[in-house]
Amino acid sequence: MRVLVTGGAGFIGSAVCRQLVHEHGMDVINVDNLTYAANLRSLDSIAGDPRYAFEQADICDRAALDDIFVRYAPAAVIHLAAESHVDRSITGSSAFIDTNFVGTYQLLEVCRRYYDRLPADRRNQFRFVHVSTDEVYGSLGATGRFREDTPYQPSSPYSASKAASDHLVHAWFKTYGLPVMISNCSNNYGPYQFPEKLIPLIILNAIEGKPLPVYGEGTNVRDWLYVEDHADGLITLLQRGRPGEKYNFGGDSERTNLEVVKTICRIVDRVAPAPRPRESLITFVQDRPGHDLRYAIDATKARRELGWAPRGNFDDRIEQTVLWYLENHAWWEPSRATVYKGERLGLAQAQL
Repeated sequence: MRVLVTGGAGFIGSAVCRQLVHEHGMDVINVDNLTYAANLRSLDSIAGDPRYAFEQADICDRAALDDIFVRYAPAAVIHLAAESHVDRSITGSSAFIDTNFVGTYQLLEVCRRYYDRLPADRRNQFRFVHVSTDEVYGSLGATGRFREDTPYQPSSPYSASKAASDHLVHAWFKTYGLPVMISNCSNNYGPYQFPEKLIPLIILNAIEGKPLPVYGEGTNVRDWLYVEDHADGLITLLQRGRPGEKYNFGGDSERTNLEVVKTICRIVDRVAPAPRPRESLITFVQDRPGHDLRYAIDATKARRELGWAPRGNFDDRIEQTVLWYLENHAWWEPSRATVYKGERLGLAQAQL
């Protein structure tokens, strides 16, 4: 099978590409525009493999996408290309609307025309997996979990742009019969994550002895999903999912942000001792505008229909993640030095 992965140089996309080639022996076409958070070094392990090809292209560029589909004739698409950082969406929402909504529309239209021209046997095999987020559902209280039928209540420009794209994808199934599947996942973590997100930012700041910023009082709760487990879920969805359906992927690993930060501190203290405990670096900062209180995923459907489950637990995986960043300075130092140095993002007044 030949799979086209959009956003394959990103955090989740690169994990999907690596697994498709290494574990499944599939051909992969990685289509990525190489925006600030992309890193082709995340794909070094497959870069020379004849089953892997890279095409730099913007998913908003329909002509470029048409050409790629003609040249490679993929049997499936896993759509991961997106602007994904909530803080950046607060002060610069335009890129999120362009990529997440308009880009998804352009890709859907290219896929629709491509699908309509396929012979019957290939039409029956073709699949389009759209990768979304649990943030489209809004915020939970102290109890309950997001299910596939939970109403959408997005809180940020990022989550609103993803909710809109989810609706587009579903409409292309209902109206045009394009065989799509939608996934909504909880917060991902693991190696190769761009250091603007909570876990890599805290790891790197802890390594360097810098303040560890925690929004508000650190009581916001997230369900954490290891990126390799998520990639496994997406590939399983591609192979076994039912067109027109939604599937939630979660890690069953709810933690407050403060708990996550303190866990990282303890690990870094143990493996890279410093004169004072890293917890002394924790600094509470102004909360993010519209910050959702709690996310939690009910992944029962994915477990039941796809036979998927996370392979590991949070405590083991977070330690593996910390060790990876300690051992791979060459991957993150260039971005840390030139693209994002750890400054605060996402304060609403920055728009004034």
